[in-house]
Amino acid sequence: MSARRPGLGSVHVRAIRKFTVRTSLPERLRRLDALASNLRWSWHEPTRELFREISLEGWRATGHDPVQLLGWVGTDRLEELAADDAFVARVESLADDLDDYLSQARWYQSLHGAPESIAYFSPEFGITSALPQYSGGLGILAGDHLKAASDLGVPIVGVGLFYQAGYFKQAISREGWQQESYPVLDPDGLPLTILRRPDGTHATVSLALPGSRTLHARIWQATIGRVPLLLLDTNIHENDAELRAVAERLYGGSGELRLQQELLLGIGGVRALAVYSELTGAPTPSVFHSNEGHAGFLGIERISQLIAAGLDFDAALQVVRAGTVFTTHTPVPAGIDRFDVELVRRHLTGDLVPGVDVDRVLALGREDDPGIFNMAQLGFSLAQRANGVSQLHGKVSRRMFASRWPGFETSEVPITSVTNGVHAPTWTSPILKHLAERELGTLDTTKCDWGSDAVSDETLWSVRREMRAALVAEARERTRAKHRRNEGVEPAWIEGLLDPDVLTIGFARRVPTYKRLTLMLHDRDRLRALLTHPERPVQLVIAGKSHPADEAGKALIQELVRFSQEPDVRGRIVFLENYDISMAKSLYPGCDVWLNNPLRPLEACGTSGMKAALNGSLNLSILDGWWEEYFDGKNGWAIPSANEHMDAAERDAFEATALYEIIEHQVAPRFYERDERGLPTAWIASIRHTLASLSPELSAERMLAEYVDRLYAPAARAAAVAGEDGARAAREFAAWTGRMRDAFGQVDVRHVEVEGVDVPPTVGDAVRVRAYVDLGGLEPSDVKVEVVAGTVTEEGDLRHERRFELEAAGAEDDGALRFESAIELRLAGTFGYTVRVVPKHPMLASDAELGLVAYAKG
Repeated sequence: MSARRPGLGSVHVRAIRKFTVRTSLPERLRRLDALASNLRWSWHEPTRELFREISLEGWRATGHDPVQLLGWVGTDRLEELAADDAFVARVESLADDLDDYLSQARWYQSLHGAPESIAYFSPEFGITSALPQYSGGLGILAGDHLKAASDLGVPIVGVGLFYQAGYFKQAISREGWQQESYPVLDPDGLPLTILRRPDGTHATVSLALPGSRTLHARIWQATIGRVPLLLLDTNIHENDAELRAVAERLYGGSGELRLQQELLLGIGGVRALAVYSELTGAPTPSVFHSNEGHAGFLGIERISQLIAAGLDFDAALQVVRAGTVFTTHTPVPAGIDRFDVELVRRHLTGDLVPGVDVDRVLALGREDDPGIFNMAQLGFSLAQRANGVSQLHGKVSRRMFASRWPGFETSEVPITSVTNGVHAPTWTSPILKHLAERELGTLDTTKCDWGSDAVSDETLWSVRREMRAALVAEARERTRAKHRRNEGVEPAWIEGLLDPDVLTIGFARRVPTYKRLTLMLHDRDRLRALLTHPERPVQLVIAGKSHPADEAGKALIQELVRFSQEPDVRGRIVFLENYDISMAKSLYPGCDVWLNNPLRPLEACGTSGMKAALNGSLNLSILDGWWEEYFDGKNGWAIPSANEHMDAAERDAFEATALYEIIEHQVAPRFYERDERGLPTAWIASIRHTLASLSPELSAERMLAEYVDRLYAPAARAAAVAGEDGARAAREFAAWTGRMRDAFGQVDVRHVEVEGVDVPPTVGDAVRVRAYVDLGGLEPSDVKVEVVAGTVTEEGDLRHERRFELEAAGAEDDGALRFESAIELRLAGTFGYTVRVVPKHPMLASDAELGLVAYAKG
């Protein structure tokens, strides 16, 4: 073997491993370690300011990561700070404040009967750019969920995977094409600690895989204020090279790899919770929340554990369902994880989930295609309570999954909605926070009186301009860095890129085709005219990542980037590469208007516009997701939607034209219309209204309080009933459910009589309804017989229905049972009615839960 001689070509030596050497803090600064390791710093502005003071250059160079910062500055700077009594006093004060925050009772501790522990499973968590374990909105939502839980004192434990390469870093080539890279993360250099057993070894969980293989994962813990987040890491020596890569990349790899990731998240996550409780003494969760279907196998592991404790499958299923909440985020079937059914069978057969009948599991994930296992269907099968993430998305989800509950109106499908919220302390600019603190006496911008004269128009507009200028400066620096990398030089025109006094519209999100990144390019001449208008110019700041396998999405990015490079517009439009939390924190506040133009109703919620609104930005959006329920005509503009059944090209043309019209004739005039002081008073009034009306409503605290009240607390009560006394109630409910499924097909509403309509009744009169029902062997206590009444359409369909339960009134000679009640007529008009029978049991969460109903036949 010959050695390569110098001068014959360059060799790039790659490291096969890397590790982090943490800095040794001076004794007087030892409490800095606690401040750096608890991720409350990611939203606690005084702590962030402390780290910025250590070294602003280092803070920026390390991507706002205190752990890395303390190593970056070196021992000389740390010794200098240790000798600074004022700085040491600030460290001590902030550390004391953190201790108080962690120990004091908060909102949740004032509740009675709330669950002692709640497990929250998600495939990704967006806490901070220093912990890159997220790809987009789902992960950011999960991170905000945990942060709000910490602030409110909700005892949540997060469960996810540790991705060795995260999602990906995005670079844009000279040709405008997205390029992905996957830097390998060293968990020892991140704000994580390993969960260890008493002998010092790292705690692990194991999953049996096909072919007598075993997947092992160690457990890392991130601390988000009061909330622990457990992350499972497969890159350990117990695994062979292939299995080490199971959790290498978020949303990467083949169908089998994705399945193994989801088995690890669900099954391994439940096992990790047990290990965590064993080692720390933390209470075992009574409520399990699956954020999307990726974690659906958590219910299968819990069933396996309950079977090992002596329950049969049906009783175990009822215990699991009672305590499980499932949140669906997708408004389209294509967004659901679906696996080959035989692939799932192969993984579940054997020792993975002992005692569980694989065919029963496969039935829980069944969809119309018998060869497919559907993770959303599994989620609904294993959770008694389910929700979408906006009011519109709830409606879409009820239509989308209505076939699970045949015979029921779409409005009765048991999928509610909890509109997403965002964590205000994280996403509100420090500039606006300090204004609130200085003028209104609090850093909490969601609880301010933004209409107060204490904040003058001049002050508010000055702050908005300061935030815009900060975005312009960052956009220029990021653009310089891109050109230095691609061309080796910085073009002179970058100095004129964007203008801190020009109307700035932002657009940033993932780039699937339905979000229509390039709708703004539909009429390029019209867009050019808007960007270069001599009196009312507009500038656009755009960012977003396309999934590495989405070639169509990457092509959209390239189209947009190429347009932005044209000499006549390049000072007014820019695409910023590698959209992440760090960028977002200047992008949202720096934009005057936040643009969102998806194909309605494909945006489940769309929280980027919420984050912009928290900073006083106005929204310009299709009435989709959260905007449909919160747009009030004063907080922004609604882009008209074309008919959903219109040809795609015609729809794009219609909505793009509407977008241009609104910007030209409504948005820009309001922004540039100034009074004698040079202030846009109408625009400032909209800023005040947005901050005052939306900040509380869009907060993650509002969202989480809804989850606690409407989903977590009822689930905890149901789980307690189902599990008490050796799960007696669950066993009885399982037997009752089986009996209902077997016998309900024999239920027959034979005849319906109405007394009191021989003469047309008037408002306030009552009519008596009798229904004669053959229950086919069921008992009257097993069912609810009810009149469904409402207005009648020309087609004979009922609308605006009300339901009235009929009472059992005896048996007839032919074996039918009579049910009857008097019903008061409260409204005038033409009414229709029918009678139906549904199951009735105290452990049912809704009438539609079992999908069983029998109607009168007319």
